[in-house]
Amino acid sequence: MMQALPIRVVEVEVRVRPATLRMPFGFGVATLRHIEQAVVRVRVADKAGRIALGVAAECLLPKWFDKSPNLTDADNVAQLRRSLALAIDRYIGAEPQTPFGLSAAVYPAQQAACAAEGLNPLVASYGPALLDRAILDAVGCLTGQSLAQMINANLPGIDNRLTPDLAGFDLNRFLERLRPGASIALRHTVGLVDALTAADRPSDAPDDGLPVTLEEVVGHYGCRWFKLKVAGDPARDLDRLDGIAAVLDGSGMDYGCTLDGNEQYDDAEGIIELWRRLEERPSTRRLAASVRFIEQPIKRSVALQQDISALAARRAVIVDESDATIDTFPKAIELGYTGVSSKCCKGFYKSILNTARTAHRNIAEPGRFFMSAEDLMTMSGLSTQQDLGLVSLLGISHVERNGHHYVDGMGFAPDAEQQAMMSAHPDLYHREVGHPVRLRIQSGQIQLASLDCAGFCLNATREDIAGELFS
Repeated sequence: MMQALPIRVVEVEVRVRPATLRMPFGFGVATLRHIEQAVVRVRVADKAGRIALGVAAECLLPKWFDKSPNLTDADNVAQLRRSLALAIDRYIGAEPQTPFGLSAAVYPAQQAACAAEGLNPLVASYGPALLDRAILDAVGCLTGQSLAQMINANLPGIDNRLTPDLAGFDLNRFLERLRPGASIALRHTVGLVDALTAADRPSDAPDDGLPVTLEEVVGHYGCRWFKLKVAGDPARDLDRLDGIAAVLDGSGMDYGCTLDGNEQYDDAEGIIELWRRLEERPSTRRLAASVRFIEQPIKRSVALQQDISALAARRAVIVDESDATIDTFPKAIELGYTGVSSKCCKGFYKSILNTARTAHRNIAEPGRFFMSAEDLMTMSGLSTQQDLGLVSLLGISHVERNGHHYVDGMGFAPDAEQQAMMSAHPDLYHREVGHPVRLRIQSGQIQLASLDCAGFCLNATREDIAGELFS
């Protein structure tokens, strides 16, 4: 193991850029048509005075971090921007320490500062999640090491100071054994308002050569994994899933699914009723058998107050929106959850430590606990690359992707940035004449070899990323 590298944050710059969705994205209580992406540049210095630039990007997504009906989409975005501003103040003012040490030191202060302003713990995590990735990218540039090399050697200095339940677990050995995959399967999101067949294809659907309906997605991308959104009404959800099953069963392929409740159900009884009817109904029986897990179906206000063992006995359940603090997963396990989601917006180190928790617990109960890889509108480019690099390193075999479907590739970015990304990562992107650079998906797989480069999965010059915004 290498000695962890102490650094200090010298400067942070933030820019925000808009993107228009090529079709509406319906999930939970929201239907989005426009979004924004935050791009962060961080300069760090080591003890020798060497300075390096690191970058990260993440969508400013409304109605996920805080779903209060009293808040507008603009209010939600303002919350996330405030979380980032509060985190920047604490990172810049911190003493030199390891990248993880810095993150761990800031964690309680960030949570407290956000709570004082009425920002929930999930919102509070957004700012540090962006900064931690940009800092690690800078450290990779300083050392010439890739993400996998840095984590294998524990260059960030990851320890169990925030996760006492990992006491006695050999964390360094766990990190040393992580290996990124050469490719990963795409799990396609079927949003609440997505067209399923040609018969319900909207008249104003984009004419951009990309798929719109679920039928088109299956043929265009060759996906074999799907994430199905439900809305909290068993009768309505059953009808929707019946239509989805008709498409997937009719394709003649073997497929796997996950069911995303987006915390739309009030209690476990409602989702159990949906599941019972799914299994009993002949038209959805095959779809039910394909479901690998259910993603947080119960509202976060009560999710960690209810035992979900009766539901978990039917299908594994993961905690997602309620996974707001570093100690959530062990508490959720006591209630019957056996999985937890990796989302870069919740924290890069949190994903690693929760994966370590699954490994630790699986020693006694092999295969019982697991990590899933979920999207939060990670748009093509840096955001997608860092998320793919992380979940691949964690050994996850399929990942929810939706940013490439609801946003037309890197059309939100200037041509220079698009060309830089495609040149640096030709296995990950492609371009057709007259269209923006797009994610390359073949037979439902995304190739990842080019992400094995110095820094955090970016083989291009850091100044190329959102360069026009920072000039």
